[in-house]
Amino acid sequence: MTDSQKEPVILCDIANHVATVTLNRPEQRNALTVEAYDLLEATFRDLSSNDDVRCVVLTGTDPGFCSGDDVREMMTGEKAEARNNAPPTVRHEITPAADAVLSCEKPVIAAINGAAIGWGMELTTFADIRIASEKAKFSEMFIKRGLICDVGGFYRLPSIVGPSKAAELLFTGDVIDAQEALRIGLVGEVTSHEQLMPRANDMAARIAVNPPLALRHMKEGLRRVALGDPHEIGAWAIEKIHYLMKTQDHKEGVASFLEKRAPIFKGR
Repeated sequence: MTDSQKEPVILCDIANHVATVTLNRPEQRNALTVEAYDLLEATFRDLSSNDDVRCVVLTGTDPGFCSGDDVREMMTGEKAEARNNAPPTVRHEITPAADAVLSCEKPVIAAINGAAIGWGMELTTFADIRIASEKAKFSEMFIKRGLICDVGGFYRLPSIVGPSKAAELLFTGDVIDAQEALRIGLVGEVTSHEQLMPRANDMAARIAVNPPLALRHMKEGLRRVALGDPHEIGAWAIEKIHYLMKTQDHKEGVASFLEKRAPIFKGR
């Protein structure tokens, strides 16, 4: 298959006022490339201003939801070159894709069909409602790579599961299953894998029949309740991530993952 014939890495379908956005790199468990980040941002910005859309369902092509950054591209592609050559005083902003999903004016339902790891878990926290398949797993595994989380872990996760549980998930990088995610309130419902999309679509339909202006302002009101500014927190997080990506511990964390061995961190 040529580049012009390859499947889009982000799919978007709109029907009956509901947009379904699907991460579509199944062989890589929907790991995010630079292209995927850009398309995710563009898609959500378009949907936010689309008057025909009243609710968005976000999911992944089986077998995973999103495994986070594409590690091989991160270490060998243009993204790695740009990061390694960037001066230490570069001014950073909130991750554009995170901003696009967080600021989307339409209610967002995450239908989590499989593993949501790293930025994949961050992405679930940007949604207003989370429904998980019994096959779903979650991990804020950044600490295992010598990094910190993005705005989702700092801004959204504590308000969803509480500060103590958020700290536990962030400090350990532990993987939790769907039932544990339900127990701690990370997701609102766990269903069979076969019923995940029907349940998400049913909820989206029940939301989409409501008046669009009231929906938009209802979401705005919920957003205003959250403490802190996601742009300020996101910019700080990206600055620190940029610094940590240059450390030996980060390189060791990635190398040990690719080589399938236990890492040895040295604090430098």
